[in-house]
Amino acid sequence: MPLLTRLIPSPVVVDIRPGALDDLACVLADERIAQSGRLAVAVSGGSGSRLRERIAPSLPGASWYEVGGGTLDDAIRLAGEMKSGHYDAVVGLGGGKIIDCAKFAAARIGLPLVAVPTNLAHDGLCSPVATLDNDAGRGSYGVPNPIAVVIDLDVIREAPARFVRAGIGDAISNINAVADWELSNRVNGEKIDGLAAAMARQAGEAVLRHPGGIGDNGFLQVLAEALVLSGISMSISGDSRPSSGSCHEINHAFDLLFPKRAAAHGEQCGLGAAFATYLRGAHEEAVHTAEVLRRHGLPVLPEEIGFTVDEFVRAVEFAPETRPGRYTILEHLDLKPNQIKDIYADYVKAIGS
Repeated sequence: MPLLTRLIPSPVVVDIRPGALDDLACVLADERIAQSGRLAVAVSGGSGSRLRERIAPSLPGASWYEVGGGTLDDAIRLAGEMKSGHYDAVVGLGGGKIIDCAKFAAARIGLPLVAVPTNLAHDGLCSPVATLDNDAGRGSYGVPNPIAVVIDLDVIREAPARFVRAGIGDAISNINAVADWELSNRVNGEKIDGLAAAMARQAGEAVLRHPGGIGDNGFLQVLAEALVLSGISMSISGDSRPSSGSCHEINHAFDLLFPKRAAAHGEQCGLGAAFATYLRGAHEEAVHTAEVLRRHGLPVLPEEIGFTVDEFVRAVEFAPETRPGRYTILEHLDLKPNQIKDIYADYVKAIGS
């Protein structure tokens, strides 16, 4: 009987623990990622530059590139600067914008990327997508998965708490995204990749059910692993479907309609997931999701991130336009503004103010 298998695009190394950054050079050499030590390190001007002083002595063959922002132009400029360096790999050291710039630049010059995030704000740290600002607003660009992910929990604990909390919202929103995928399967026959769906859902459930908080290494370990698994699930499915549903449509609507006022990605996704779960009729799940988000200090009402009820209704109505062709509970219900407002009032009563 033949053995039927498939190759899963995933990192060669996933190292998540306190002190992991101190062993970065050894990990890359041992795994033959950068045996010669010739690395191009993209670093932010903030947390990344401070870490440079700490790890530069262990990477004597590395060249350092400071990245000013998270735009497409920044990423293209970075690729141009790195192109003639004859490097083994690119290291992205910093927050989400730096990681995304490094992903894009590495893909453009044909080098593997090592992701070394300094916070856990969202699942982009291991996803096959680089999200970059461009002239039209913001775009998503397909890139290879990182070849390695190194997450030092000591570094994560030093990150602003809001950024880590945002990652909680992004991870938990997986549960809603998979429910949307299953809805599309039932209504439209959209094919589901069972492995990708299982990984994304269990990643979200692990964070949702964990009793700890961001001051607890055990919880940070679970959150980091969940975000990595979310990224891998997207590689398996070939798109963002396992981790992006109505929750992310609402997030994108906030970004497009109110670009100067939008909150963190994970904050908006968590709020969107709680409300979309309520829309789905899973009221007990919505209440539990809201309770967990609140426990972690995340918003569950638009007023908590500076939006009025009318602005939230507008975002929910506009949300389906942000992902043409994607079918979620929002497309399924096709609600009018007055209907959204009425359901929102019920949602507020259910979760408590």
